Amino acid sequence: MSLADYLAKNYLTADLKPEKKAKKRKRKDGPQSGLIIADDDASGWGNKVVDGDEGDAPVHVGSASAEFRKTKKNNWQTIGAPAPSSADQAAADAIIASAAAENSARTLTDEDAPVIDDIGTKMQSGAHAGLQSADQVTAQLKRTQEEERRRFLAEGAEHSGQGKETIYRDASGRIINIAMKRAEARKKAEEEAAAAAAQVEAQKGEVQRAERERRKEALKEAKFMPVARYADDVEMNEELKEKERWNDPAAQFLTKTKKGKSVTGKPLYSGPFMPNRYGIRPGHRWDGVDRGNGFEKEYFAARNRRRDLKELDYAWQMDE
Repeated sequence: MSLADYLAKNYLTADLKPEKKAKKRKRKDGPQSGLIIADDDASGWGNKVVDGDEGDAPVHVGSASAEFRKTKKNNWQTIGAPAPSSADQAAADAIIASAAAENSARTLTDEDAPVIDDIGTKMQSGAHAGLQSADQVTAQLKRTQEEERRRFLAEGAEHSGQGKETIYRDASGRIINIAMKRAEARKKAEEEAAAAAAQVEAQKGEVQRAERERRKEALKEAKFMPVARYADDVEMNEELKEKERWNDPAAQFLTKTKKGKSVTGKPLYSGPFMPNRYGIRPGHRWDGVDRGNGFEKEYFAARNRRRDLKELDYAWQMDE
């Protein structure tokens, strides 16, 4: 049993099948052929309903649909305006393309930005979730950035942290006092510099330090000294008298002798001693025993020999 027979038997009232099957090419059921599309609202189309109740009226299913599928002729009926020609279609396409270009140009400006609907789920970036165009997403992101910038400017420097000192923390999370750390670093650097200066000072002898102090005192006193010093200058004469010279012939006529003292203030050795190239006198506790290797004696002997040879060579040249 076919589907049409089943529907006609149980739900519809269908026409009886013809007793004899007609051939496909010779079948003629009457003047009514093809598919007719009826509009219930249009008056004069189709058959009128005789009964008052349209819902209870039986629906007749004929063989028009089968005949429509079997026929080779185009039985479609055109309703409304005819299809546009190729020229009209090209003009319409041009108008649509120009409108789309104008729309895309307007989306690039800030005033004619695409309409953004705030209803819906927003993502963290500020754009809405769901299917959207690229222009809408760009406009949403731009609006979010402008809102953040406006809020940042409205809050001021207090909330932004501008101009505030950076907070440093150690590995345990405790706040490090930068001022205290800087003071400690500065103090440590000063102590290291003082220790280095003290080490350099310790490498110098006491005589060098005393000479430096003496020069400082002399510079301070020079501020009050006259420009020219004459033979009657008392201070100059006292300084010259205090100097001791080993070859001074008038030293034995001095009635008042002053015990020699070193630059550091300690007493000097008063007995005879071998000279050295630095002119350093032995200390007052020296026992008079030379414990050197004899280099100083050989040094002075070689220097005197060179000087004697130079003077002898000059004398021979004058004799010739």
